[in-house]
Amino acid sequence: MTGDPQARPVRIANCSGFYGDRFDAMAEVLRGGDIDVITGDYLAEVTMLVLAKNRLKDPEAGYAKTFERQIAPLLEEIAARGIKVVVNAGGLAPSILAERLRRLCGERNVPLKVAHIEGDDVLPRLGELKAAGHALTHLDTGRPLSDWPHQPLTANAYLGAWGIVAALEAGADIVVCPRVTDASVIVGPAAWWHKWGRDDWDALAGAVVAGHVIECGTQATGGNFSGFASLPDLIRPGFPIAEIARDGSCVITKHANTGGAVTTGTVTAQLLYEIQGVDYLNPDVTVQLDSIQLEDRGADCVLVRGTRGTPPPATTKVAITALGGFENSMVFVLTGLDRSAKARLLEKGLRARFAQMPLAEIRFDLIGGIDDDPRDQLAATSFLQVSVKGPEKLVGRAFFDAVVELSLASYPGLLSLRGGARGASAYGVYWPAVLSVEELAHAAVLWDGKEVSVAPPVNTGEPRPVGPAVNAPAPSHNWGVTVRAPLGQAFHARSGDKGGNGNVGIWSTDDRGYDWLRENLTVDRIKALLPETAGLTVERYELANLKALNFVVKGLLDGGATETLRFDPQAKALGEYLRSKHMDLPVSLIRRNDAVPALG
Repeated sequence: MTGDPQARPVRIANCSGFYGDRFDAMAEVLRGGDIDVITGDYLAEVTMLVLAKNRLKDPEAGYAKTFERQIAPLLEEIAARGIKVVVNAGGLAPSILAERLRRLCGERNVPLKVAHIEGDDVLPRLGELKAAGHALTHLDTGRPLSDWPHQPLTANAYLGAWGIVAALEAGADIVVCPRVTDASVIVGPAAWWHKWGRDDWDALAGAVVAGHVIECGTQATGGNFSGFASLPDLIRPGFPIAEIARDGSCVITKHANTGGAVTTGTVTAQLLYEIQGVDYLNPDVTVQLDSIQLEDRGADCVLVRGTRGTPPPATTKVAITALGGFENSMVFVLTGLDRSAKARLLEKGLRARFAQMPLAEIRFDLIGGIDDDPRDQLAATSFLQVSVKGPEKLVGRAFFDAVVELSLASYPGLLSLRGGARGASAYGVYWPAVLSVEELAHAAVLWDGKEVSVAPPVNTGEPRPVGPAVNAPAPSHNWGVTVRAPLGQAFHARSGDKGGNGNVGIWSTDDRGYDWLRENLTVDRIKALLPETAGLTVERYELANLKALNFVVKGLLDGGATETLRFDPQAKALGEYLRSKHMDLPVSLIRRNDAVPALG
């Protein structure tokens, strides 16, 4: 199959949002209807460390083994229908996975050509790069990598889409990628299909947006959506499809007769997921997020248009990971009266026992509330999670023994959840930096061993000088009667992580609601609503076309999901927490926003 630049949009179906996503999704999207390309995202910042640990045990590991098992029974059908497959399942070992697939196709006499992408792995070159003056400073702290006390285990630059394009142009049927950007597995097929040039900024930006919407799989069809109760059949939501047109606009949809739904709400939620400012940086293009326009085109059909793009930055992100030490945790059950006093007693007892233990960090998190007059024991129960970091021998058996010693010597009703905490677990640390794309040996490696080099971009640029929207506009509306109510009765939200930072986007379904958000949800208000942000920098961005505000909380997750002891390590629940907070809301907004499940 080849793309025709004058023809129809390319129909790209995603079948994986993370390593561990629904196993049969690839077969489902393949057989659910007409598609041109299957893509899958298997990598996250956390996943690279997981794969590195696997590789330490087995040098032939380091890739997403799930993908190999998923595609094996589908190879004949993929070949017969001329469907392209582009995935980042190669992880740390794209050449190994590609060779396994080539061998598998040969054994089955399936005429599929498998290419893979290289150039992201800069671990062997860290010393050379530092000697050449590349400080690889931390994106948030500004410290040079030389200050980091850990031995890097992985170091991978985020590649763009043009290696994928080169592989497809050479005739590849399957392209195995390493650490490319999440959207690149979608941008590459779209650019190949429509024969875009590297300076087709708006079209490329539109494809990045399409990729951002569908790369997390069912999050675009109702998964993790704050309006979930209004959607049909979320037991098994279908995986999303992006129909990307020549101009970069796209229609987000899904196969018929699959669960969930595609709405402007589900698409908005995903657009706000894990973003920072108003410009979204990609190795191939800088996307102006505030240019995106959404249009409801009927059932499971949302048009995304108007996206503007500018030249990409001259650098790309490099994610460096290492083993940081060991951690452990145990959860205690608190029942009935005096919950806070019980938690304080346990904490004091444990701190006394830990006083002589050189632990790196101790954290106590009290989780849940208790009904005044509980109907049963579960309703009378809260939890205290105790988490520690430090040397393996201390956070392993020594921690467990110190905890057990309090079993008969602390608060009444003391018990821990089944399982205990005898063994310590190694945790990872994360270092985000940037590196000039000129330093990368980006290439597509074909099935015959030929390498096609990918040149860095000729045209680069800087993001727009658009900083956070510090000041809210002066009040200009008469909001009428108000009532004390949770924000979630009027607004939707979605949150996520970017390294050590957390983001939460909150939006309205109409312009009036957005006006209220702009006037009332300031940085100071967010800090008052979310005491966890105390002492942290909070940035506020306005995205008028999406009727949304995006807040970025710097350092909320400490050093990142692999390292933090916070019980919500990737800020996945931050948005729902914000929606539960009460403010004086106009009654008119609550009544108008009938898409929010709390109203229905």
